[in-house]
Amino acid sequence: MSALSNWSELDDRAVAYARALAADAVQKVGNGHPGTAMSLAPVAYSLFQRHLIHDPADAQWLGRDRFILSCGHSSLTLYIQLYLSGYGLELKDLQEFRTWGSLTPGHPEYGHTVGVEMTTGPLGQGVATAVGMAMAARYERGLLDPQAPLGDSIFDHSIWVICSDGDLQEGVSAEASSLAGTQELGALTIIYDDNRISIEGDTHNAFTEDVSARYRAYGWHVIDVAAATNGNVDIAALDAAMIAAKKETSKPSLIRMKSVIAWPAPKAQGTAGSHGSALGDEEIAATKLALGLNPQEKFAMPDDVLSHARQVKARGAQLRKEWDKRFATWQSANPEQAALLARLRTKELPTGWESEIPTFAPGKDVATRAASGQVINAIAKKLPEFWGGSADLAGSNNTSIEGGGSFLPATSAIKGANPYGRIIHFGIREHAMGSILNGIALHGLTRSFGGTFAVFSDYMRGAVRLAALMNVASTFVWTHDSIGVGEDGPTHQPIEHFAALRAIPGLDVVRPGDANEVAESWKKIVQRRRATGILLSRQNLPVFDRTECAPASGTAHGAYILKDAPHPVAILIATGSEVSLALDVQKALAQEAIAVRVVSAPCLEWFAEQDQSYKDLVLPPSIKLKVSIEVGIAQGWHQLIGDGGIAISLEHYGASADAKKLFSEFGFSAEAIVTKIKAAM
Repeated sequence: MSALSNWSELDDRAVAYARALAADAVQKVGNGHPGTAMSLAPVAYSLFQRHLIHDPADAQWLGRDRFILSCGHSSLTLYIQLYLSGYGLELKDLQEFRTWGSLTPGHPEYGHTVGVEMTTGPLGQGVATAVGMAMAARYERGLLDPQAPLGDSIFDHSIWVICSDGDLQEGVSAEASSLAGTQELGALTIIYDDNRISIEGDTHNAFTEDVSARYRAYGWHVIDVAAATNGNVDIAALDAAMIAAKKETSKPSLIRMKSVIAWPAPKAQGTAGSHGSALGDEEIAATKLALGLNPQEKFAMPDDVLSHARQVKARGAQLRKEWDKRFATWQSANPEQAALLARLRTKELPTGWESEIPTFAPGKDVATRAASGQVINAIAKKLPEFWGGSADLAGSNNTSIEGGGSFLPATSAIKGANPYGRIIHFGIREHAMGSILNGIALHGLTRSFGGTFAVFSDYMRGAVRLAALMNVASTFVWTHDSIGVGEDGPTHQPIEHFAALRAIPGLDVVRPGDANEVAESWKKIVQRRRATGILLSRQNLPVFDRTECAPASGTAHGAYILKDAPHPVAILIATGSEVSLALDVQKALAQEAIAVRVVSAPCLEWFAEQDQSYKDLVLPPSIKLKVSIEVGIAQGWHQLIGDGGIAISLEHYGASADAKKLFSEFGFSAEAIVTKIKAAM
């Protein structure tokens, strides 16, 4: 029994049965990760029972702490606590671990299992996303209760993470942790399970740095907790560390906790084999004996132990009751903020929210990145929940909010620093930026965006994929979207990126053709609340004359007839900067009495959702010759143009020269395209 005060024999038994459940669940299905879940059982149990502010009756309670299991392969660590705490999981669900249709998939999935705050499994993502949650918590406090002393606001809460060696080896966690130190995110605590084991064995094969020193250098509050003499987790020391972490409000905290994987399995503990393989019936029986349990029982949980653990429901209900009283007082004293909160919780937009969004007149060319910057500021005037920034490219991405202030801690000496500022300086950390945007979206009340060059979307792809998988409204702004980057050369010119991004299920990829399509795209992005990437030009593009072309409102359909011709014999389908080129091709062909239709297709995902009658209206099957025009690889376009279509594409890397020269040399000129169309006809 632990020497911890208020820790009873029933708590020890609950931990013992939790370890056994982890072993049983993996053994039953024949695969999974038992070792970490076994050794982390006392850590997670102590957190859920003693430190985490939560109400199992309402997993979405606004006043709750957030918990993220970054080492998602150890999903049983979380599932077993959700079961013990009364979130709705029962023994049957643990018995169905990693099987079809169960509530306990191999890795925790957001929106699938009640109590799971984010999808984890790709290592490092939980750590980085938690940084976004902590940033969101501070920004939301600034919107709703900025005058309250730190720790006294009903909106003050903690973000807890359990992570592994693997999480801290991934670069994304380093990026985000560095920023968290700069931001002095005192609400964030990471418990690092330093068990020194990974799939290939001893982590010292590849990971020998002093993690504690690294995090101190980041500006974190670091607490080292040694294992107990028998190899078990020292619960009393860990409890003291968690209390100390909660008291530290000026820095994020890292609790580096030593553990022995698969403890107390006689042969498996401390071995790489226990990381990702079932222990076997004989070893599980021996482990249960070591735990003082009946080795013949499987998936056992005595009623008295479960009843004791589920007292956390009553404690959560009491915390909720007390919070509700404080909330009512705050609500009465702050009617404007209360009205804002009510709107944010229902995800409604205020009447006239889009009224400041500009309409761009023809006659002056405008880069779509510049148009986007104007639209972002127009939206920001009406939506205080709208904030964001860039990976050190705000001036190029046009992602700054005028007068918004830099989101930096109150102690910062940087000019314009504001703990509740609207401009996020992510630094040159694209991957962390993507994860942080996900954390802000998951936290629930605000909308954020982050920008970089399109070619660097590769650096953040893991986070983008998770945004799509979780179906959260993260908005990625990718500028410098083609060889229009010009002299910067092939390292900065995206070629395969449009296709690669469109290959992500659940991600809307938007590439507007002119400034007014940008405005309409942002309107839909804000209303739609879905993972979205918007691709924008560096170079100036013509603003289409809408007295000659269809209204830009057609953007919302994903593709629309921009400019038609009587009895067209072909259809030109273009995106982004190539839409104006398609209009030039149409004009040149008209001079030779060849009528073609121009379709602007800013978002193929939006177009795919339209009914068949609309699709056939825009792209009639009767018009056989369809021509796609896009400065990138043709992959994906044949779904629209068919086998008989022509894809005007770029199947190689670019070069360093001015944009006009590159477009001409690589076949993106009206003359070259006209020649190809005439040959096909």
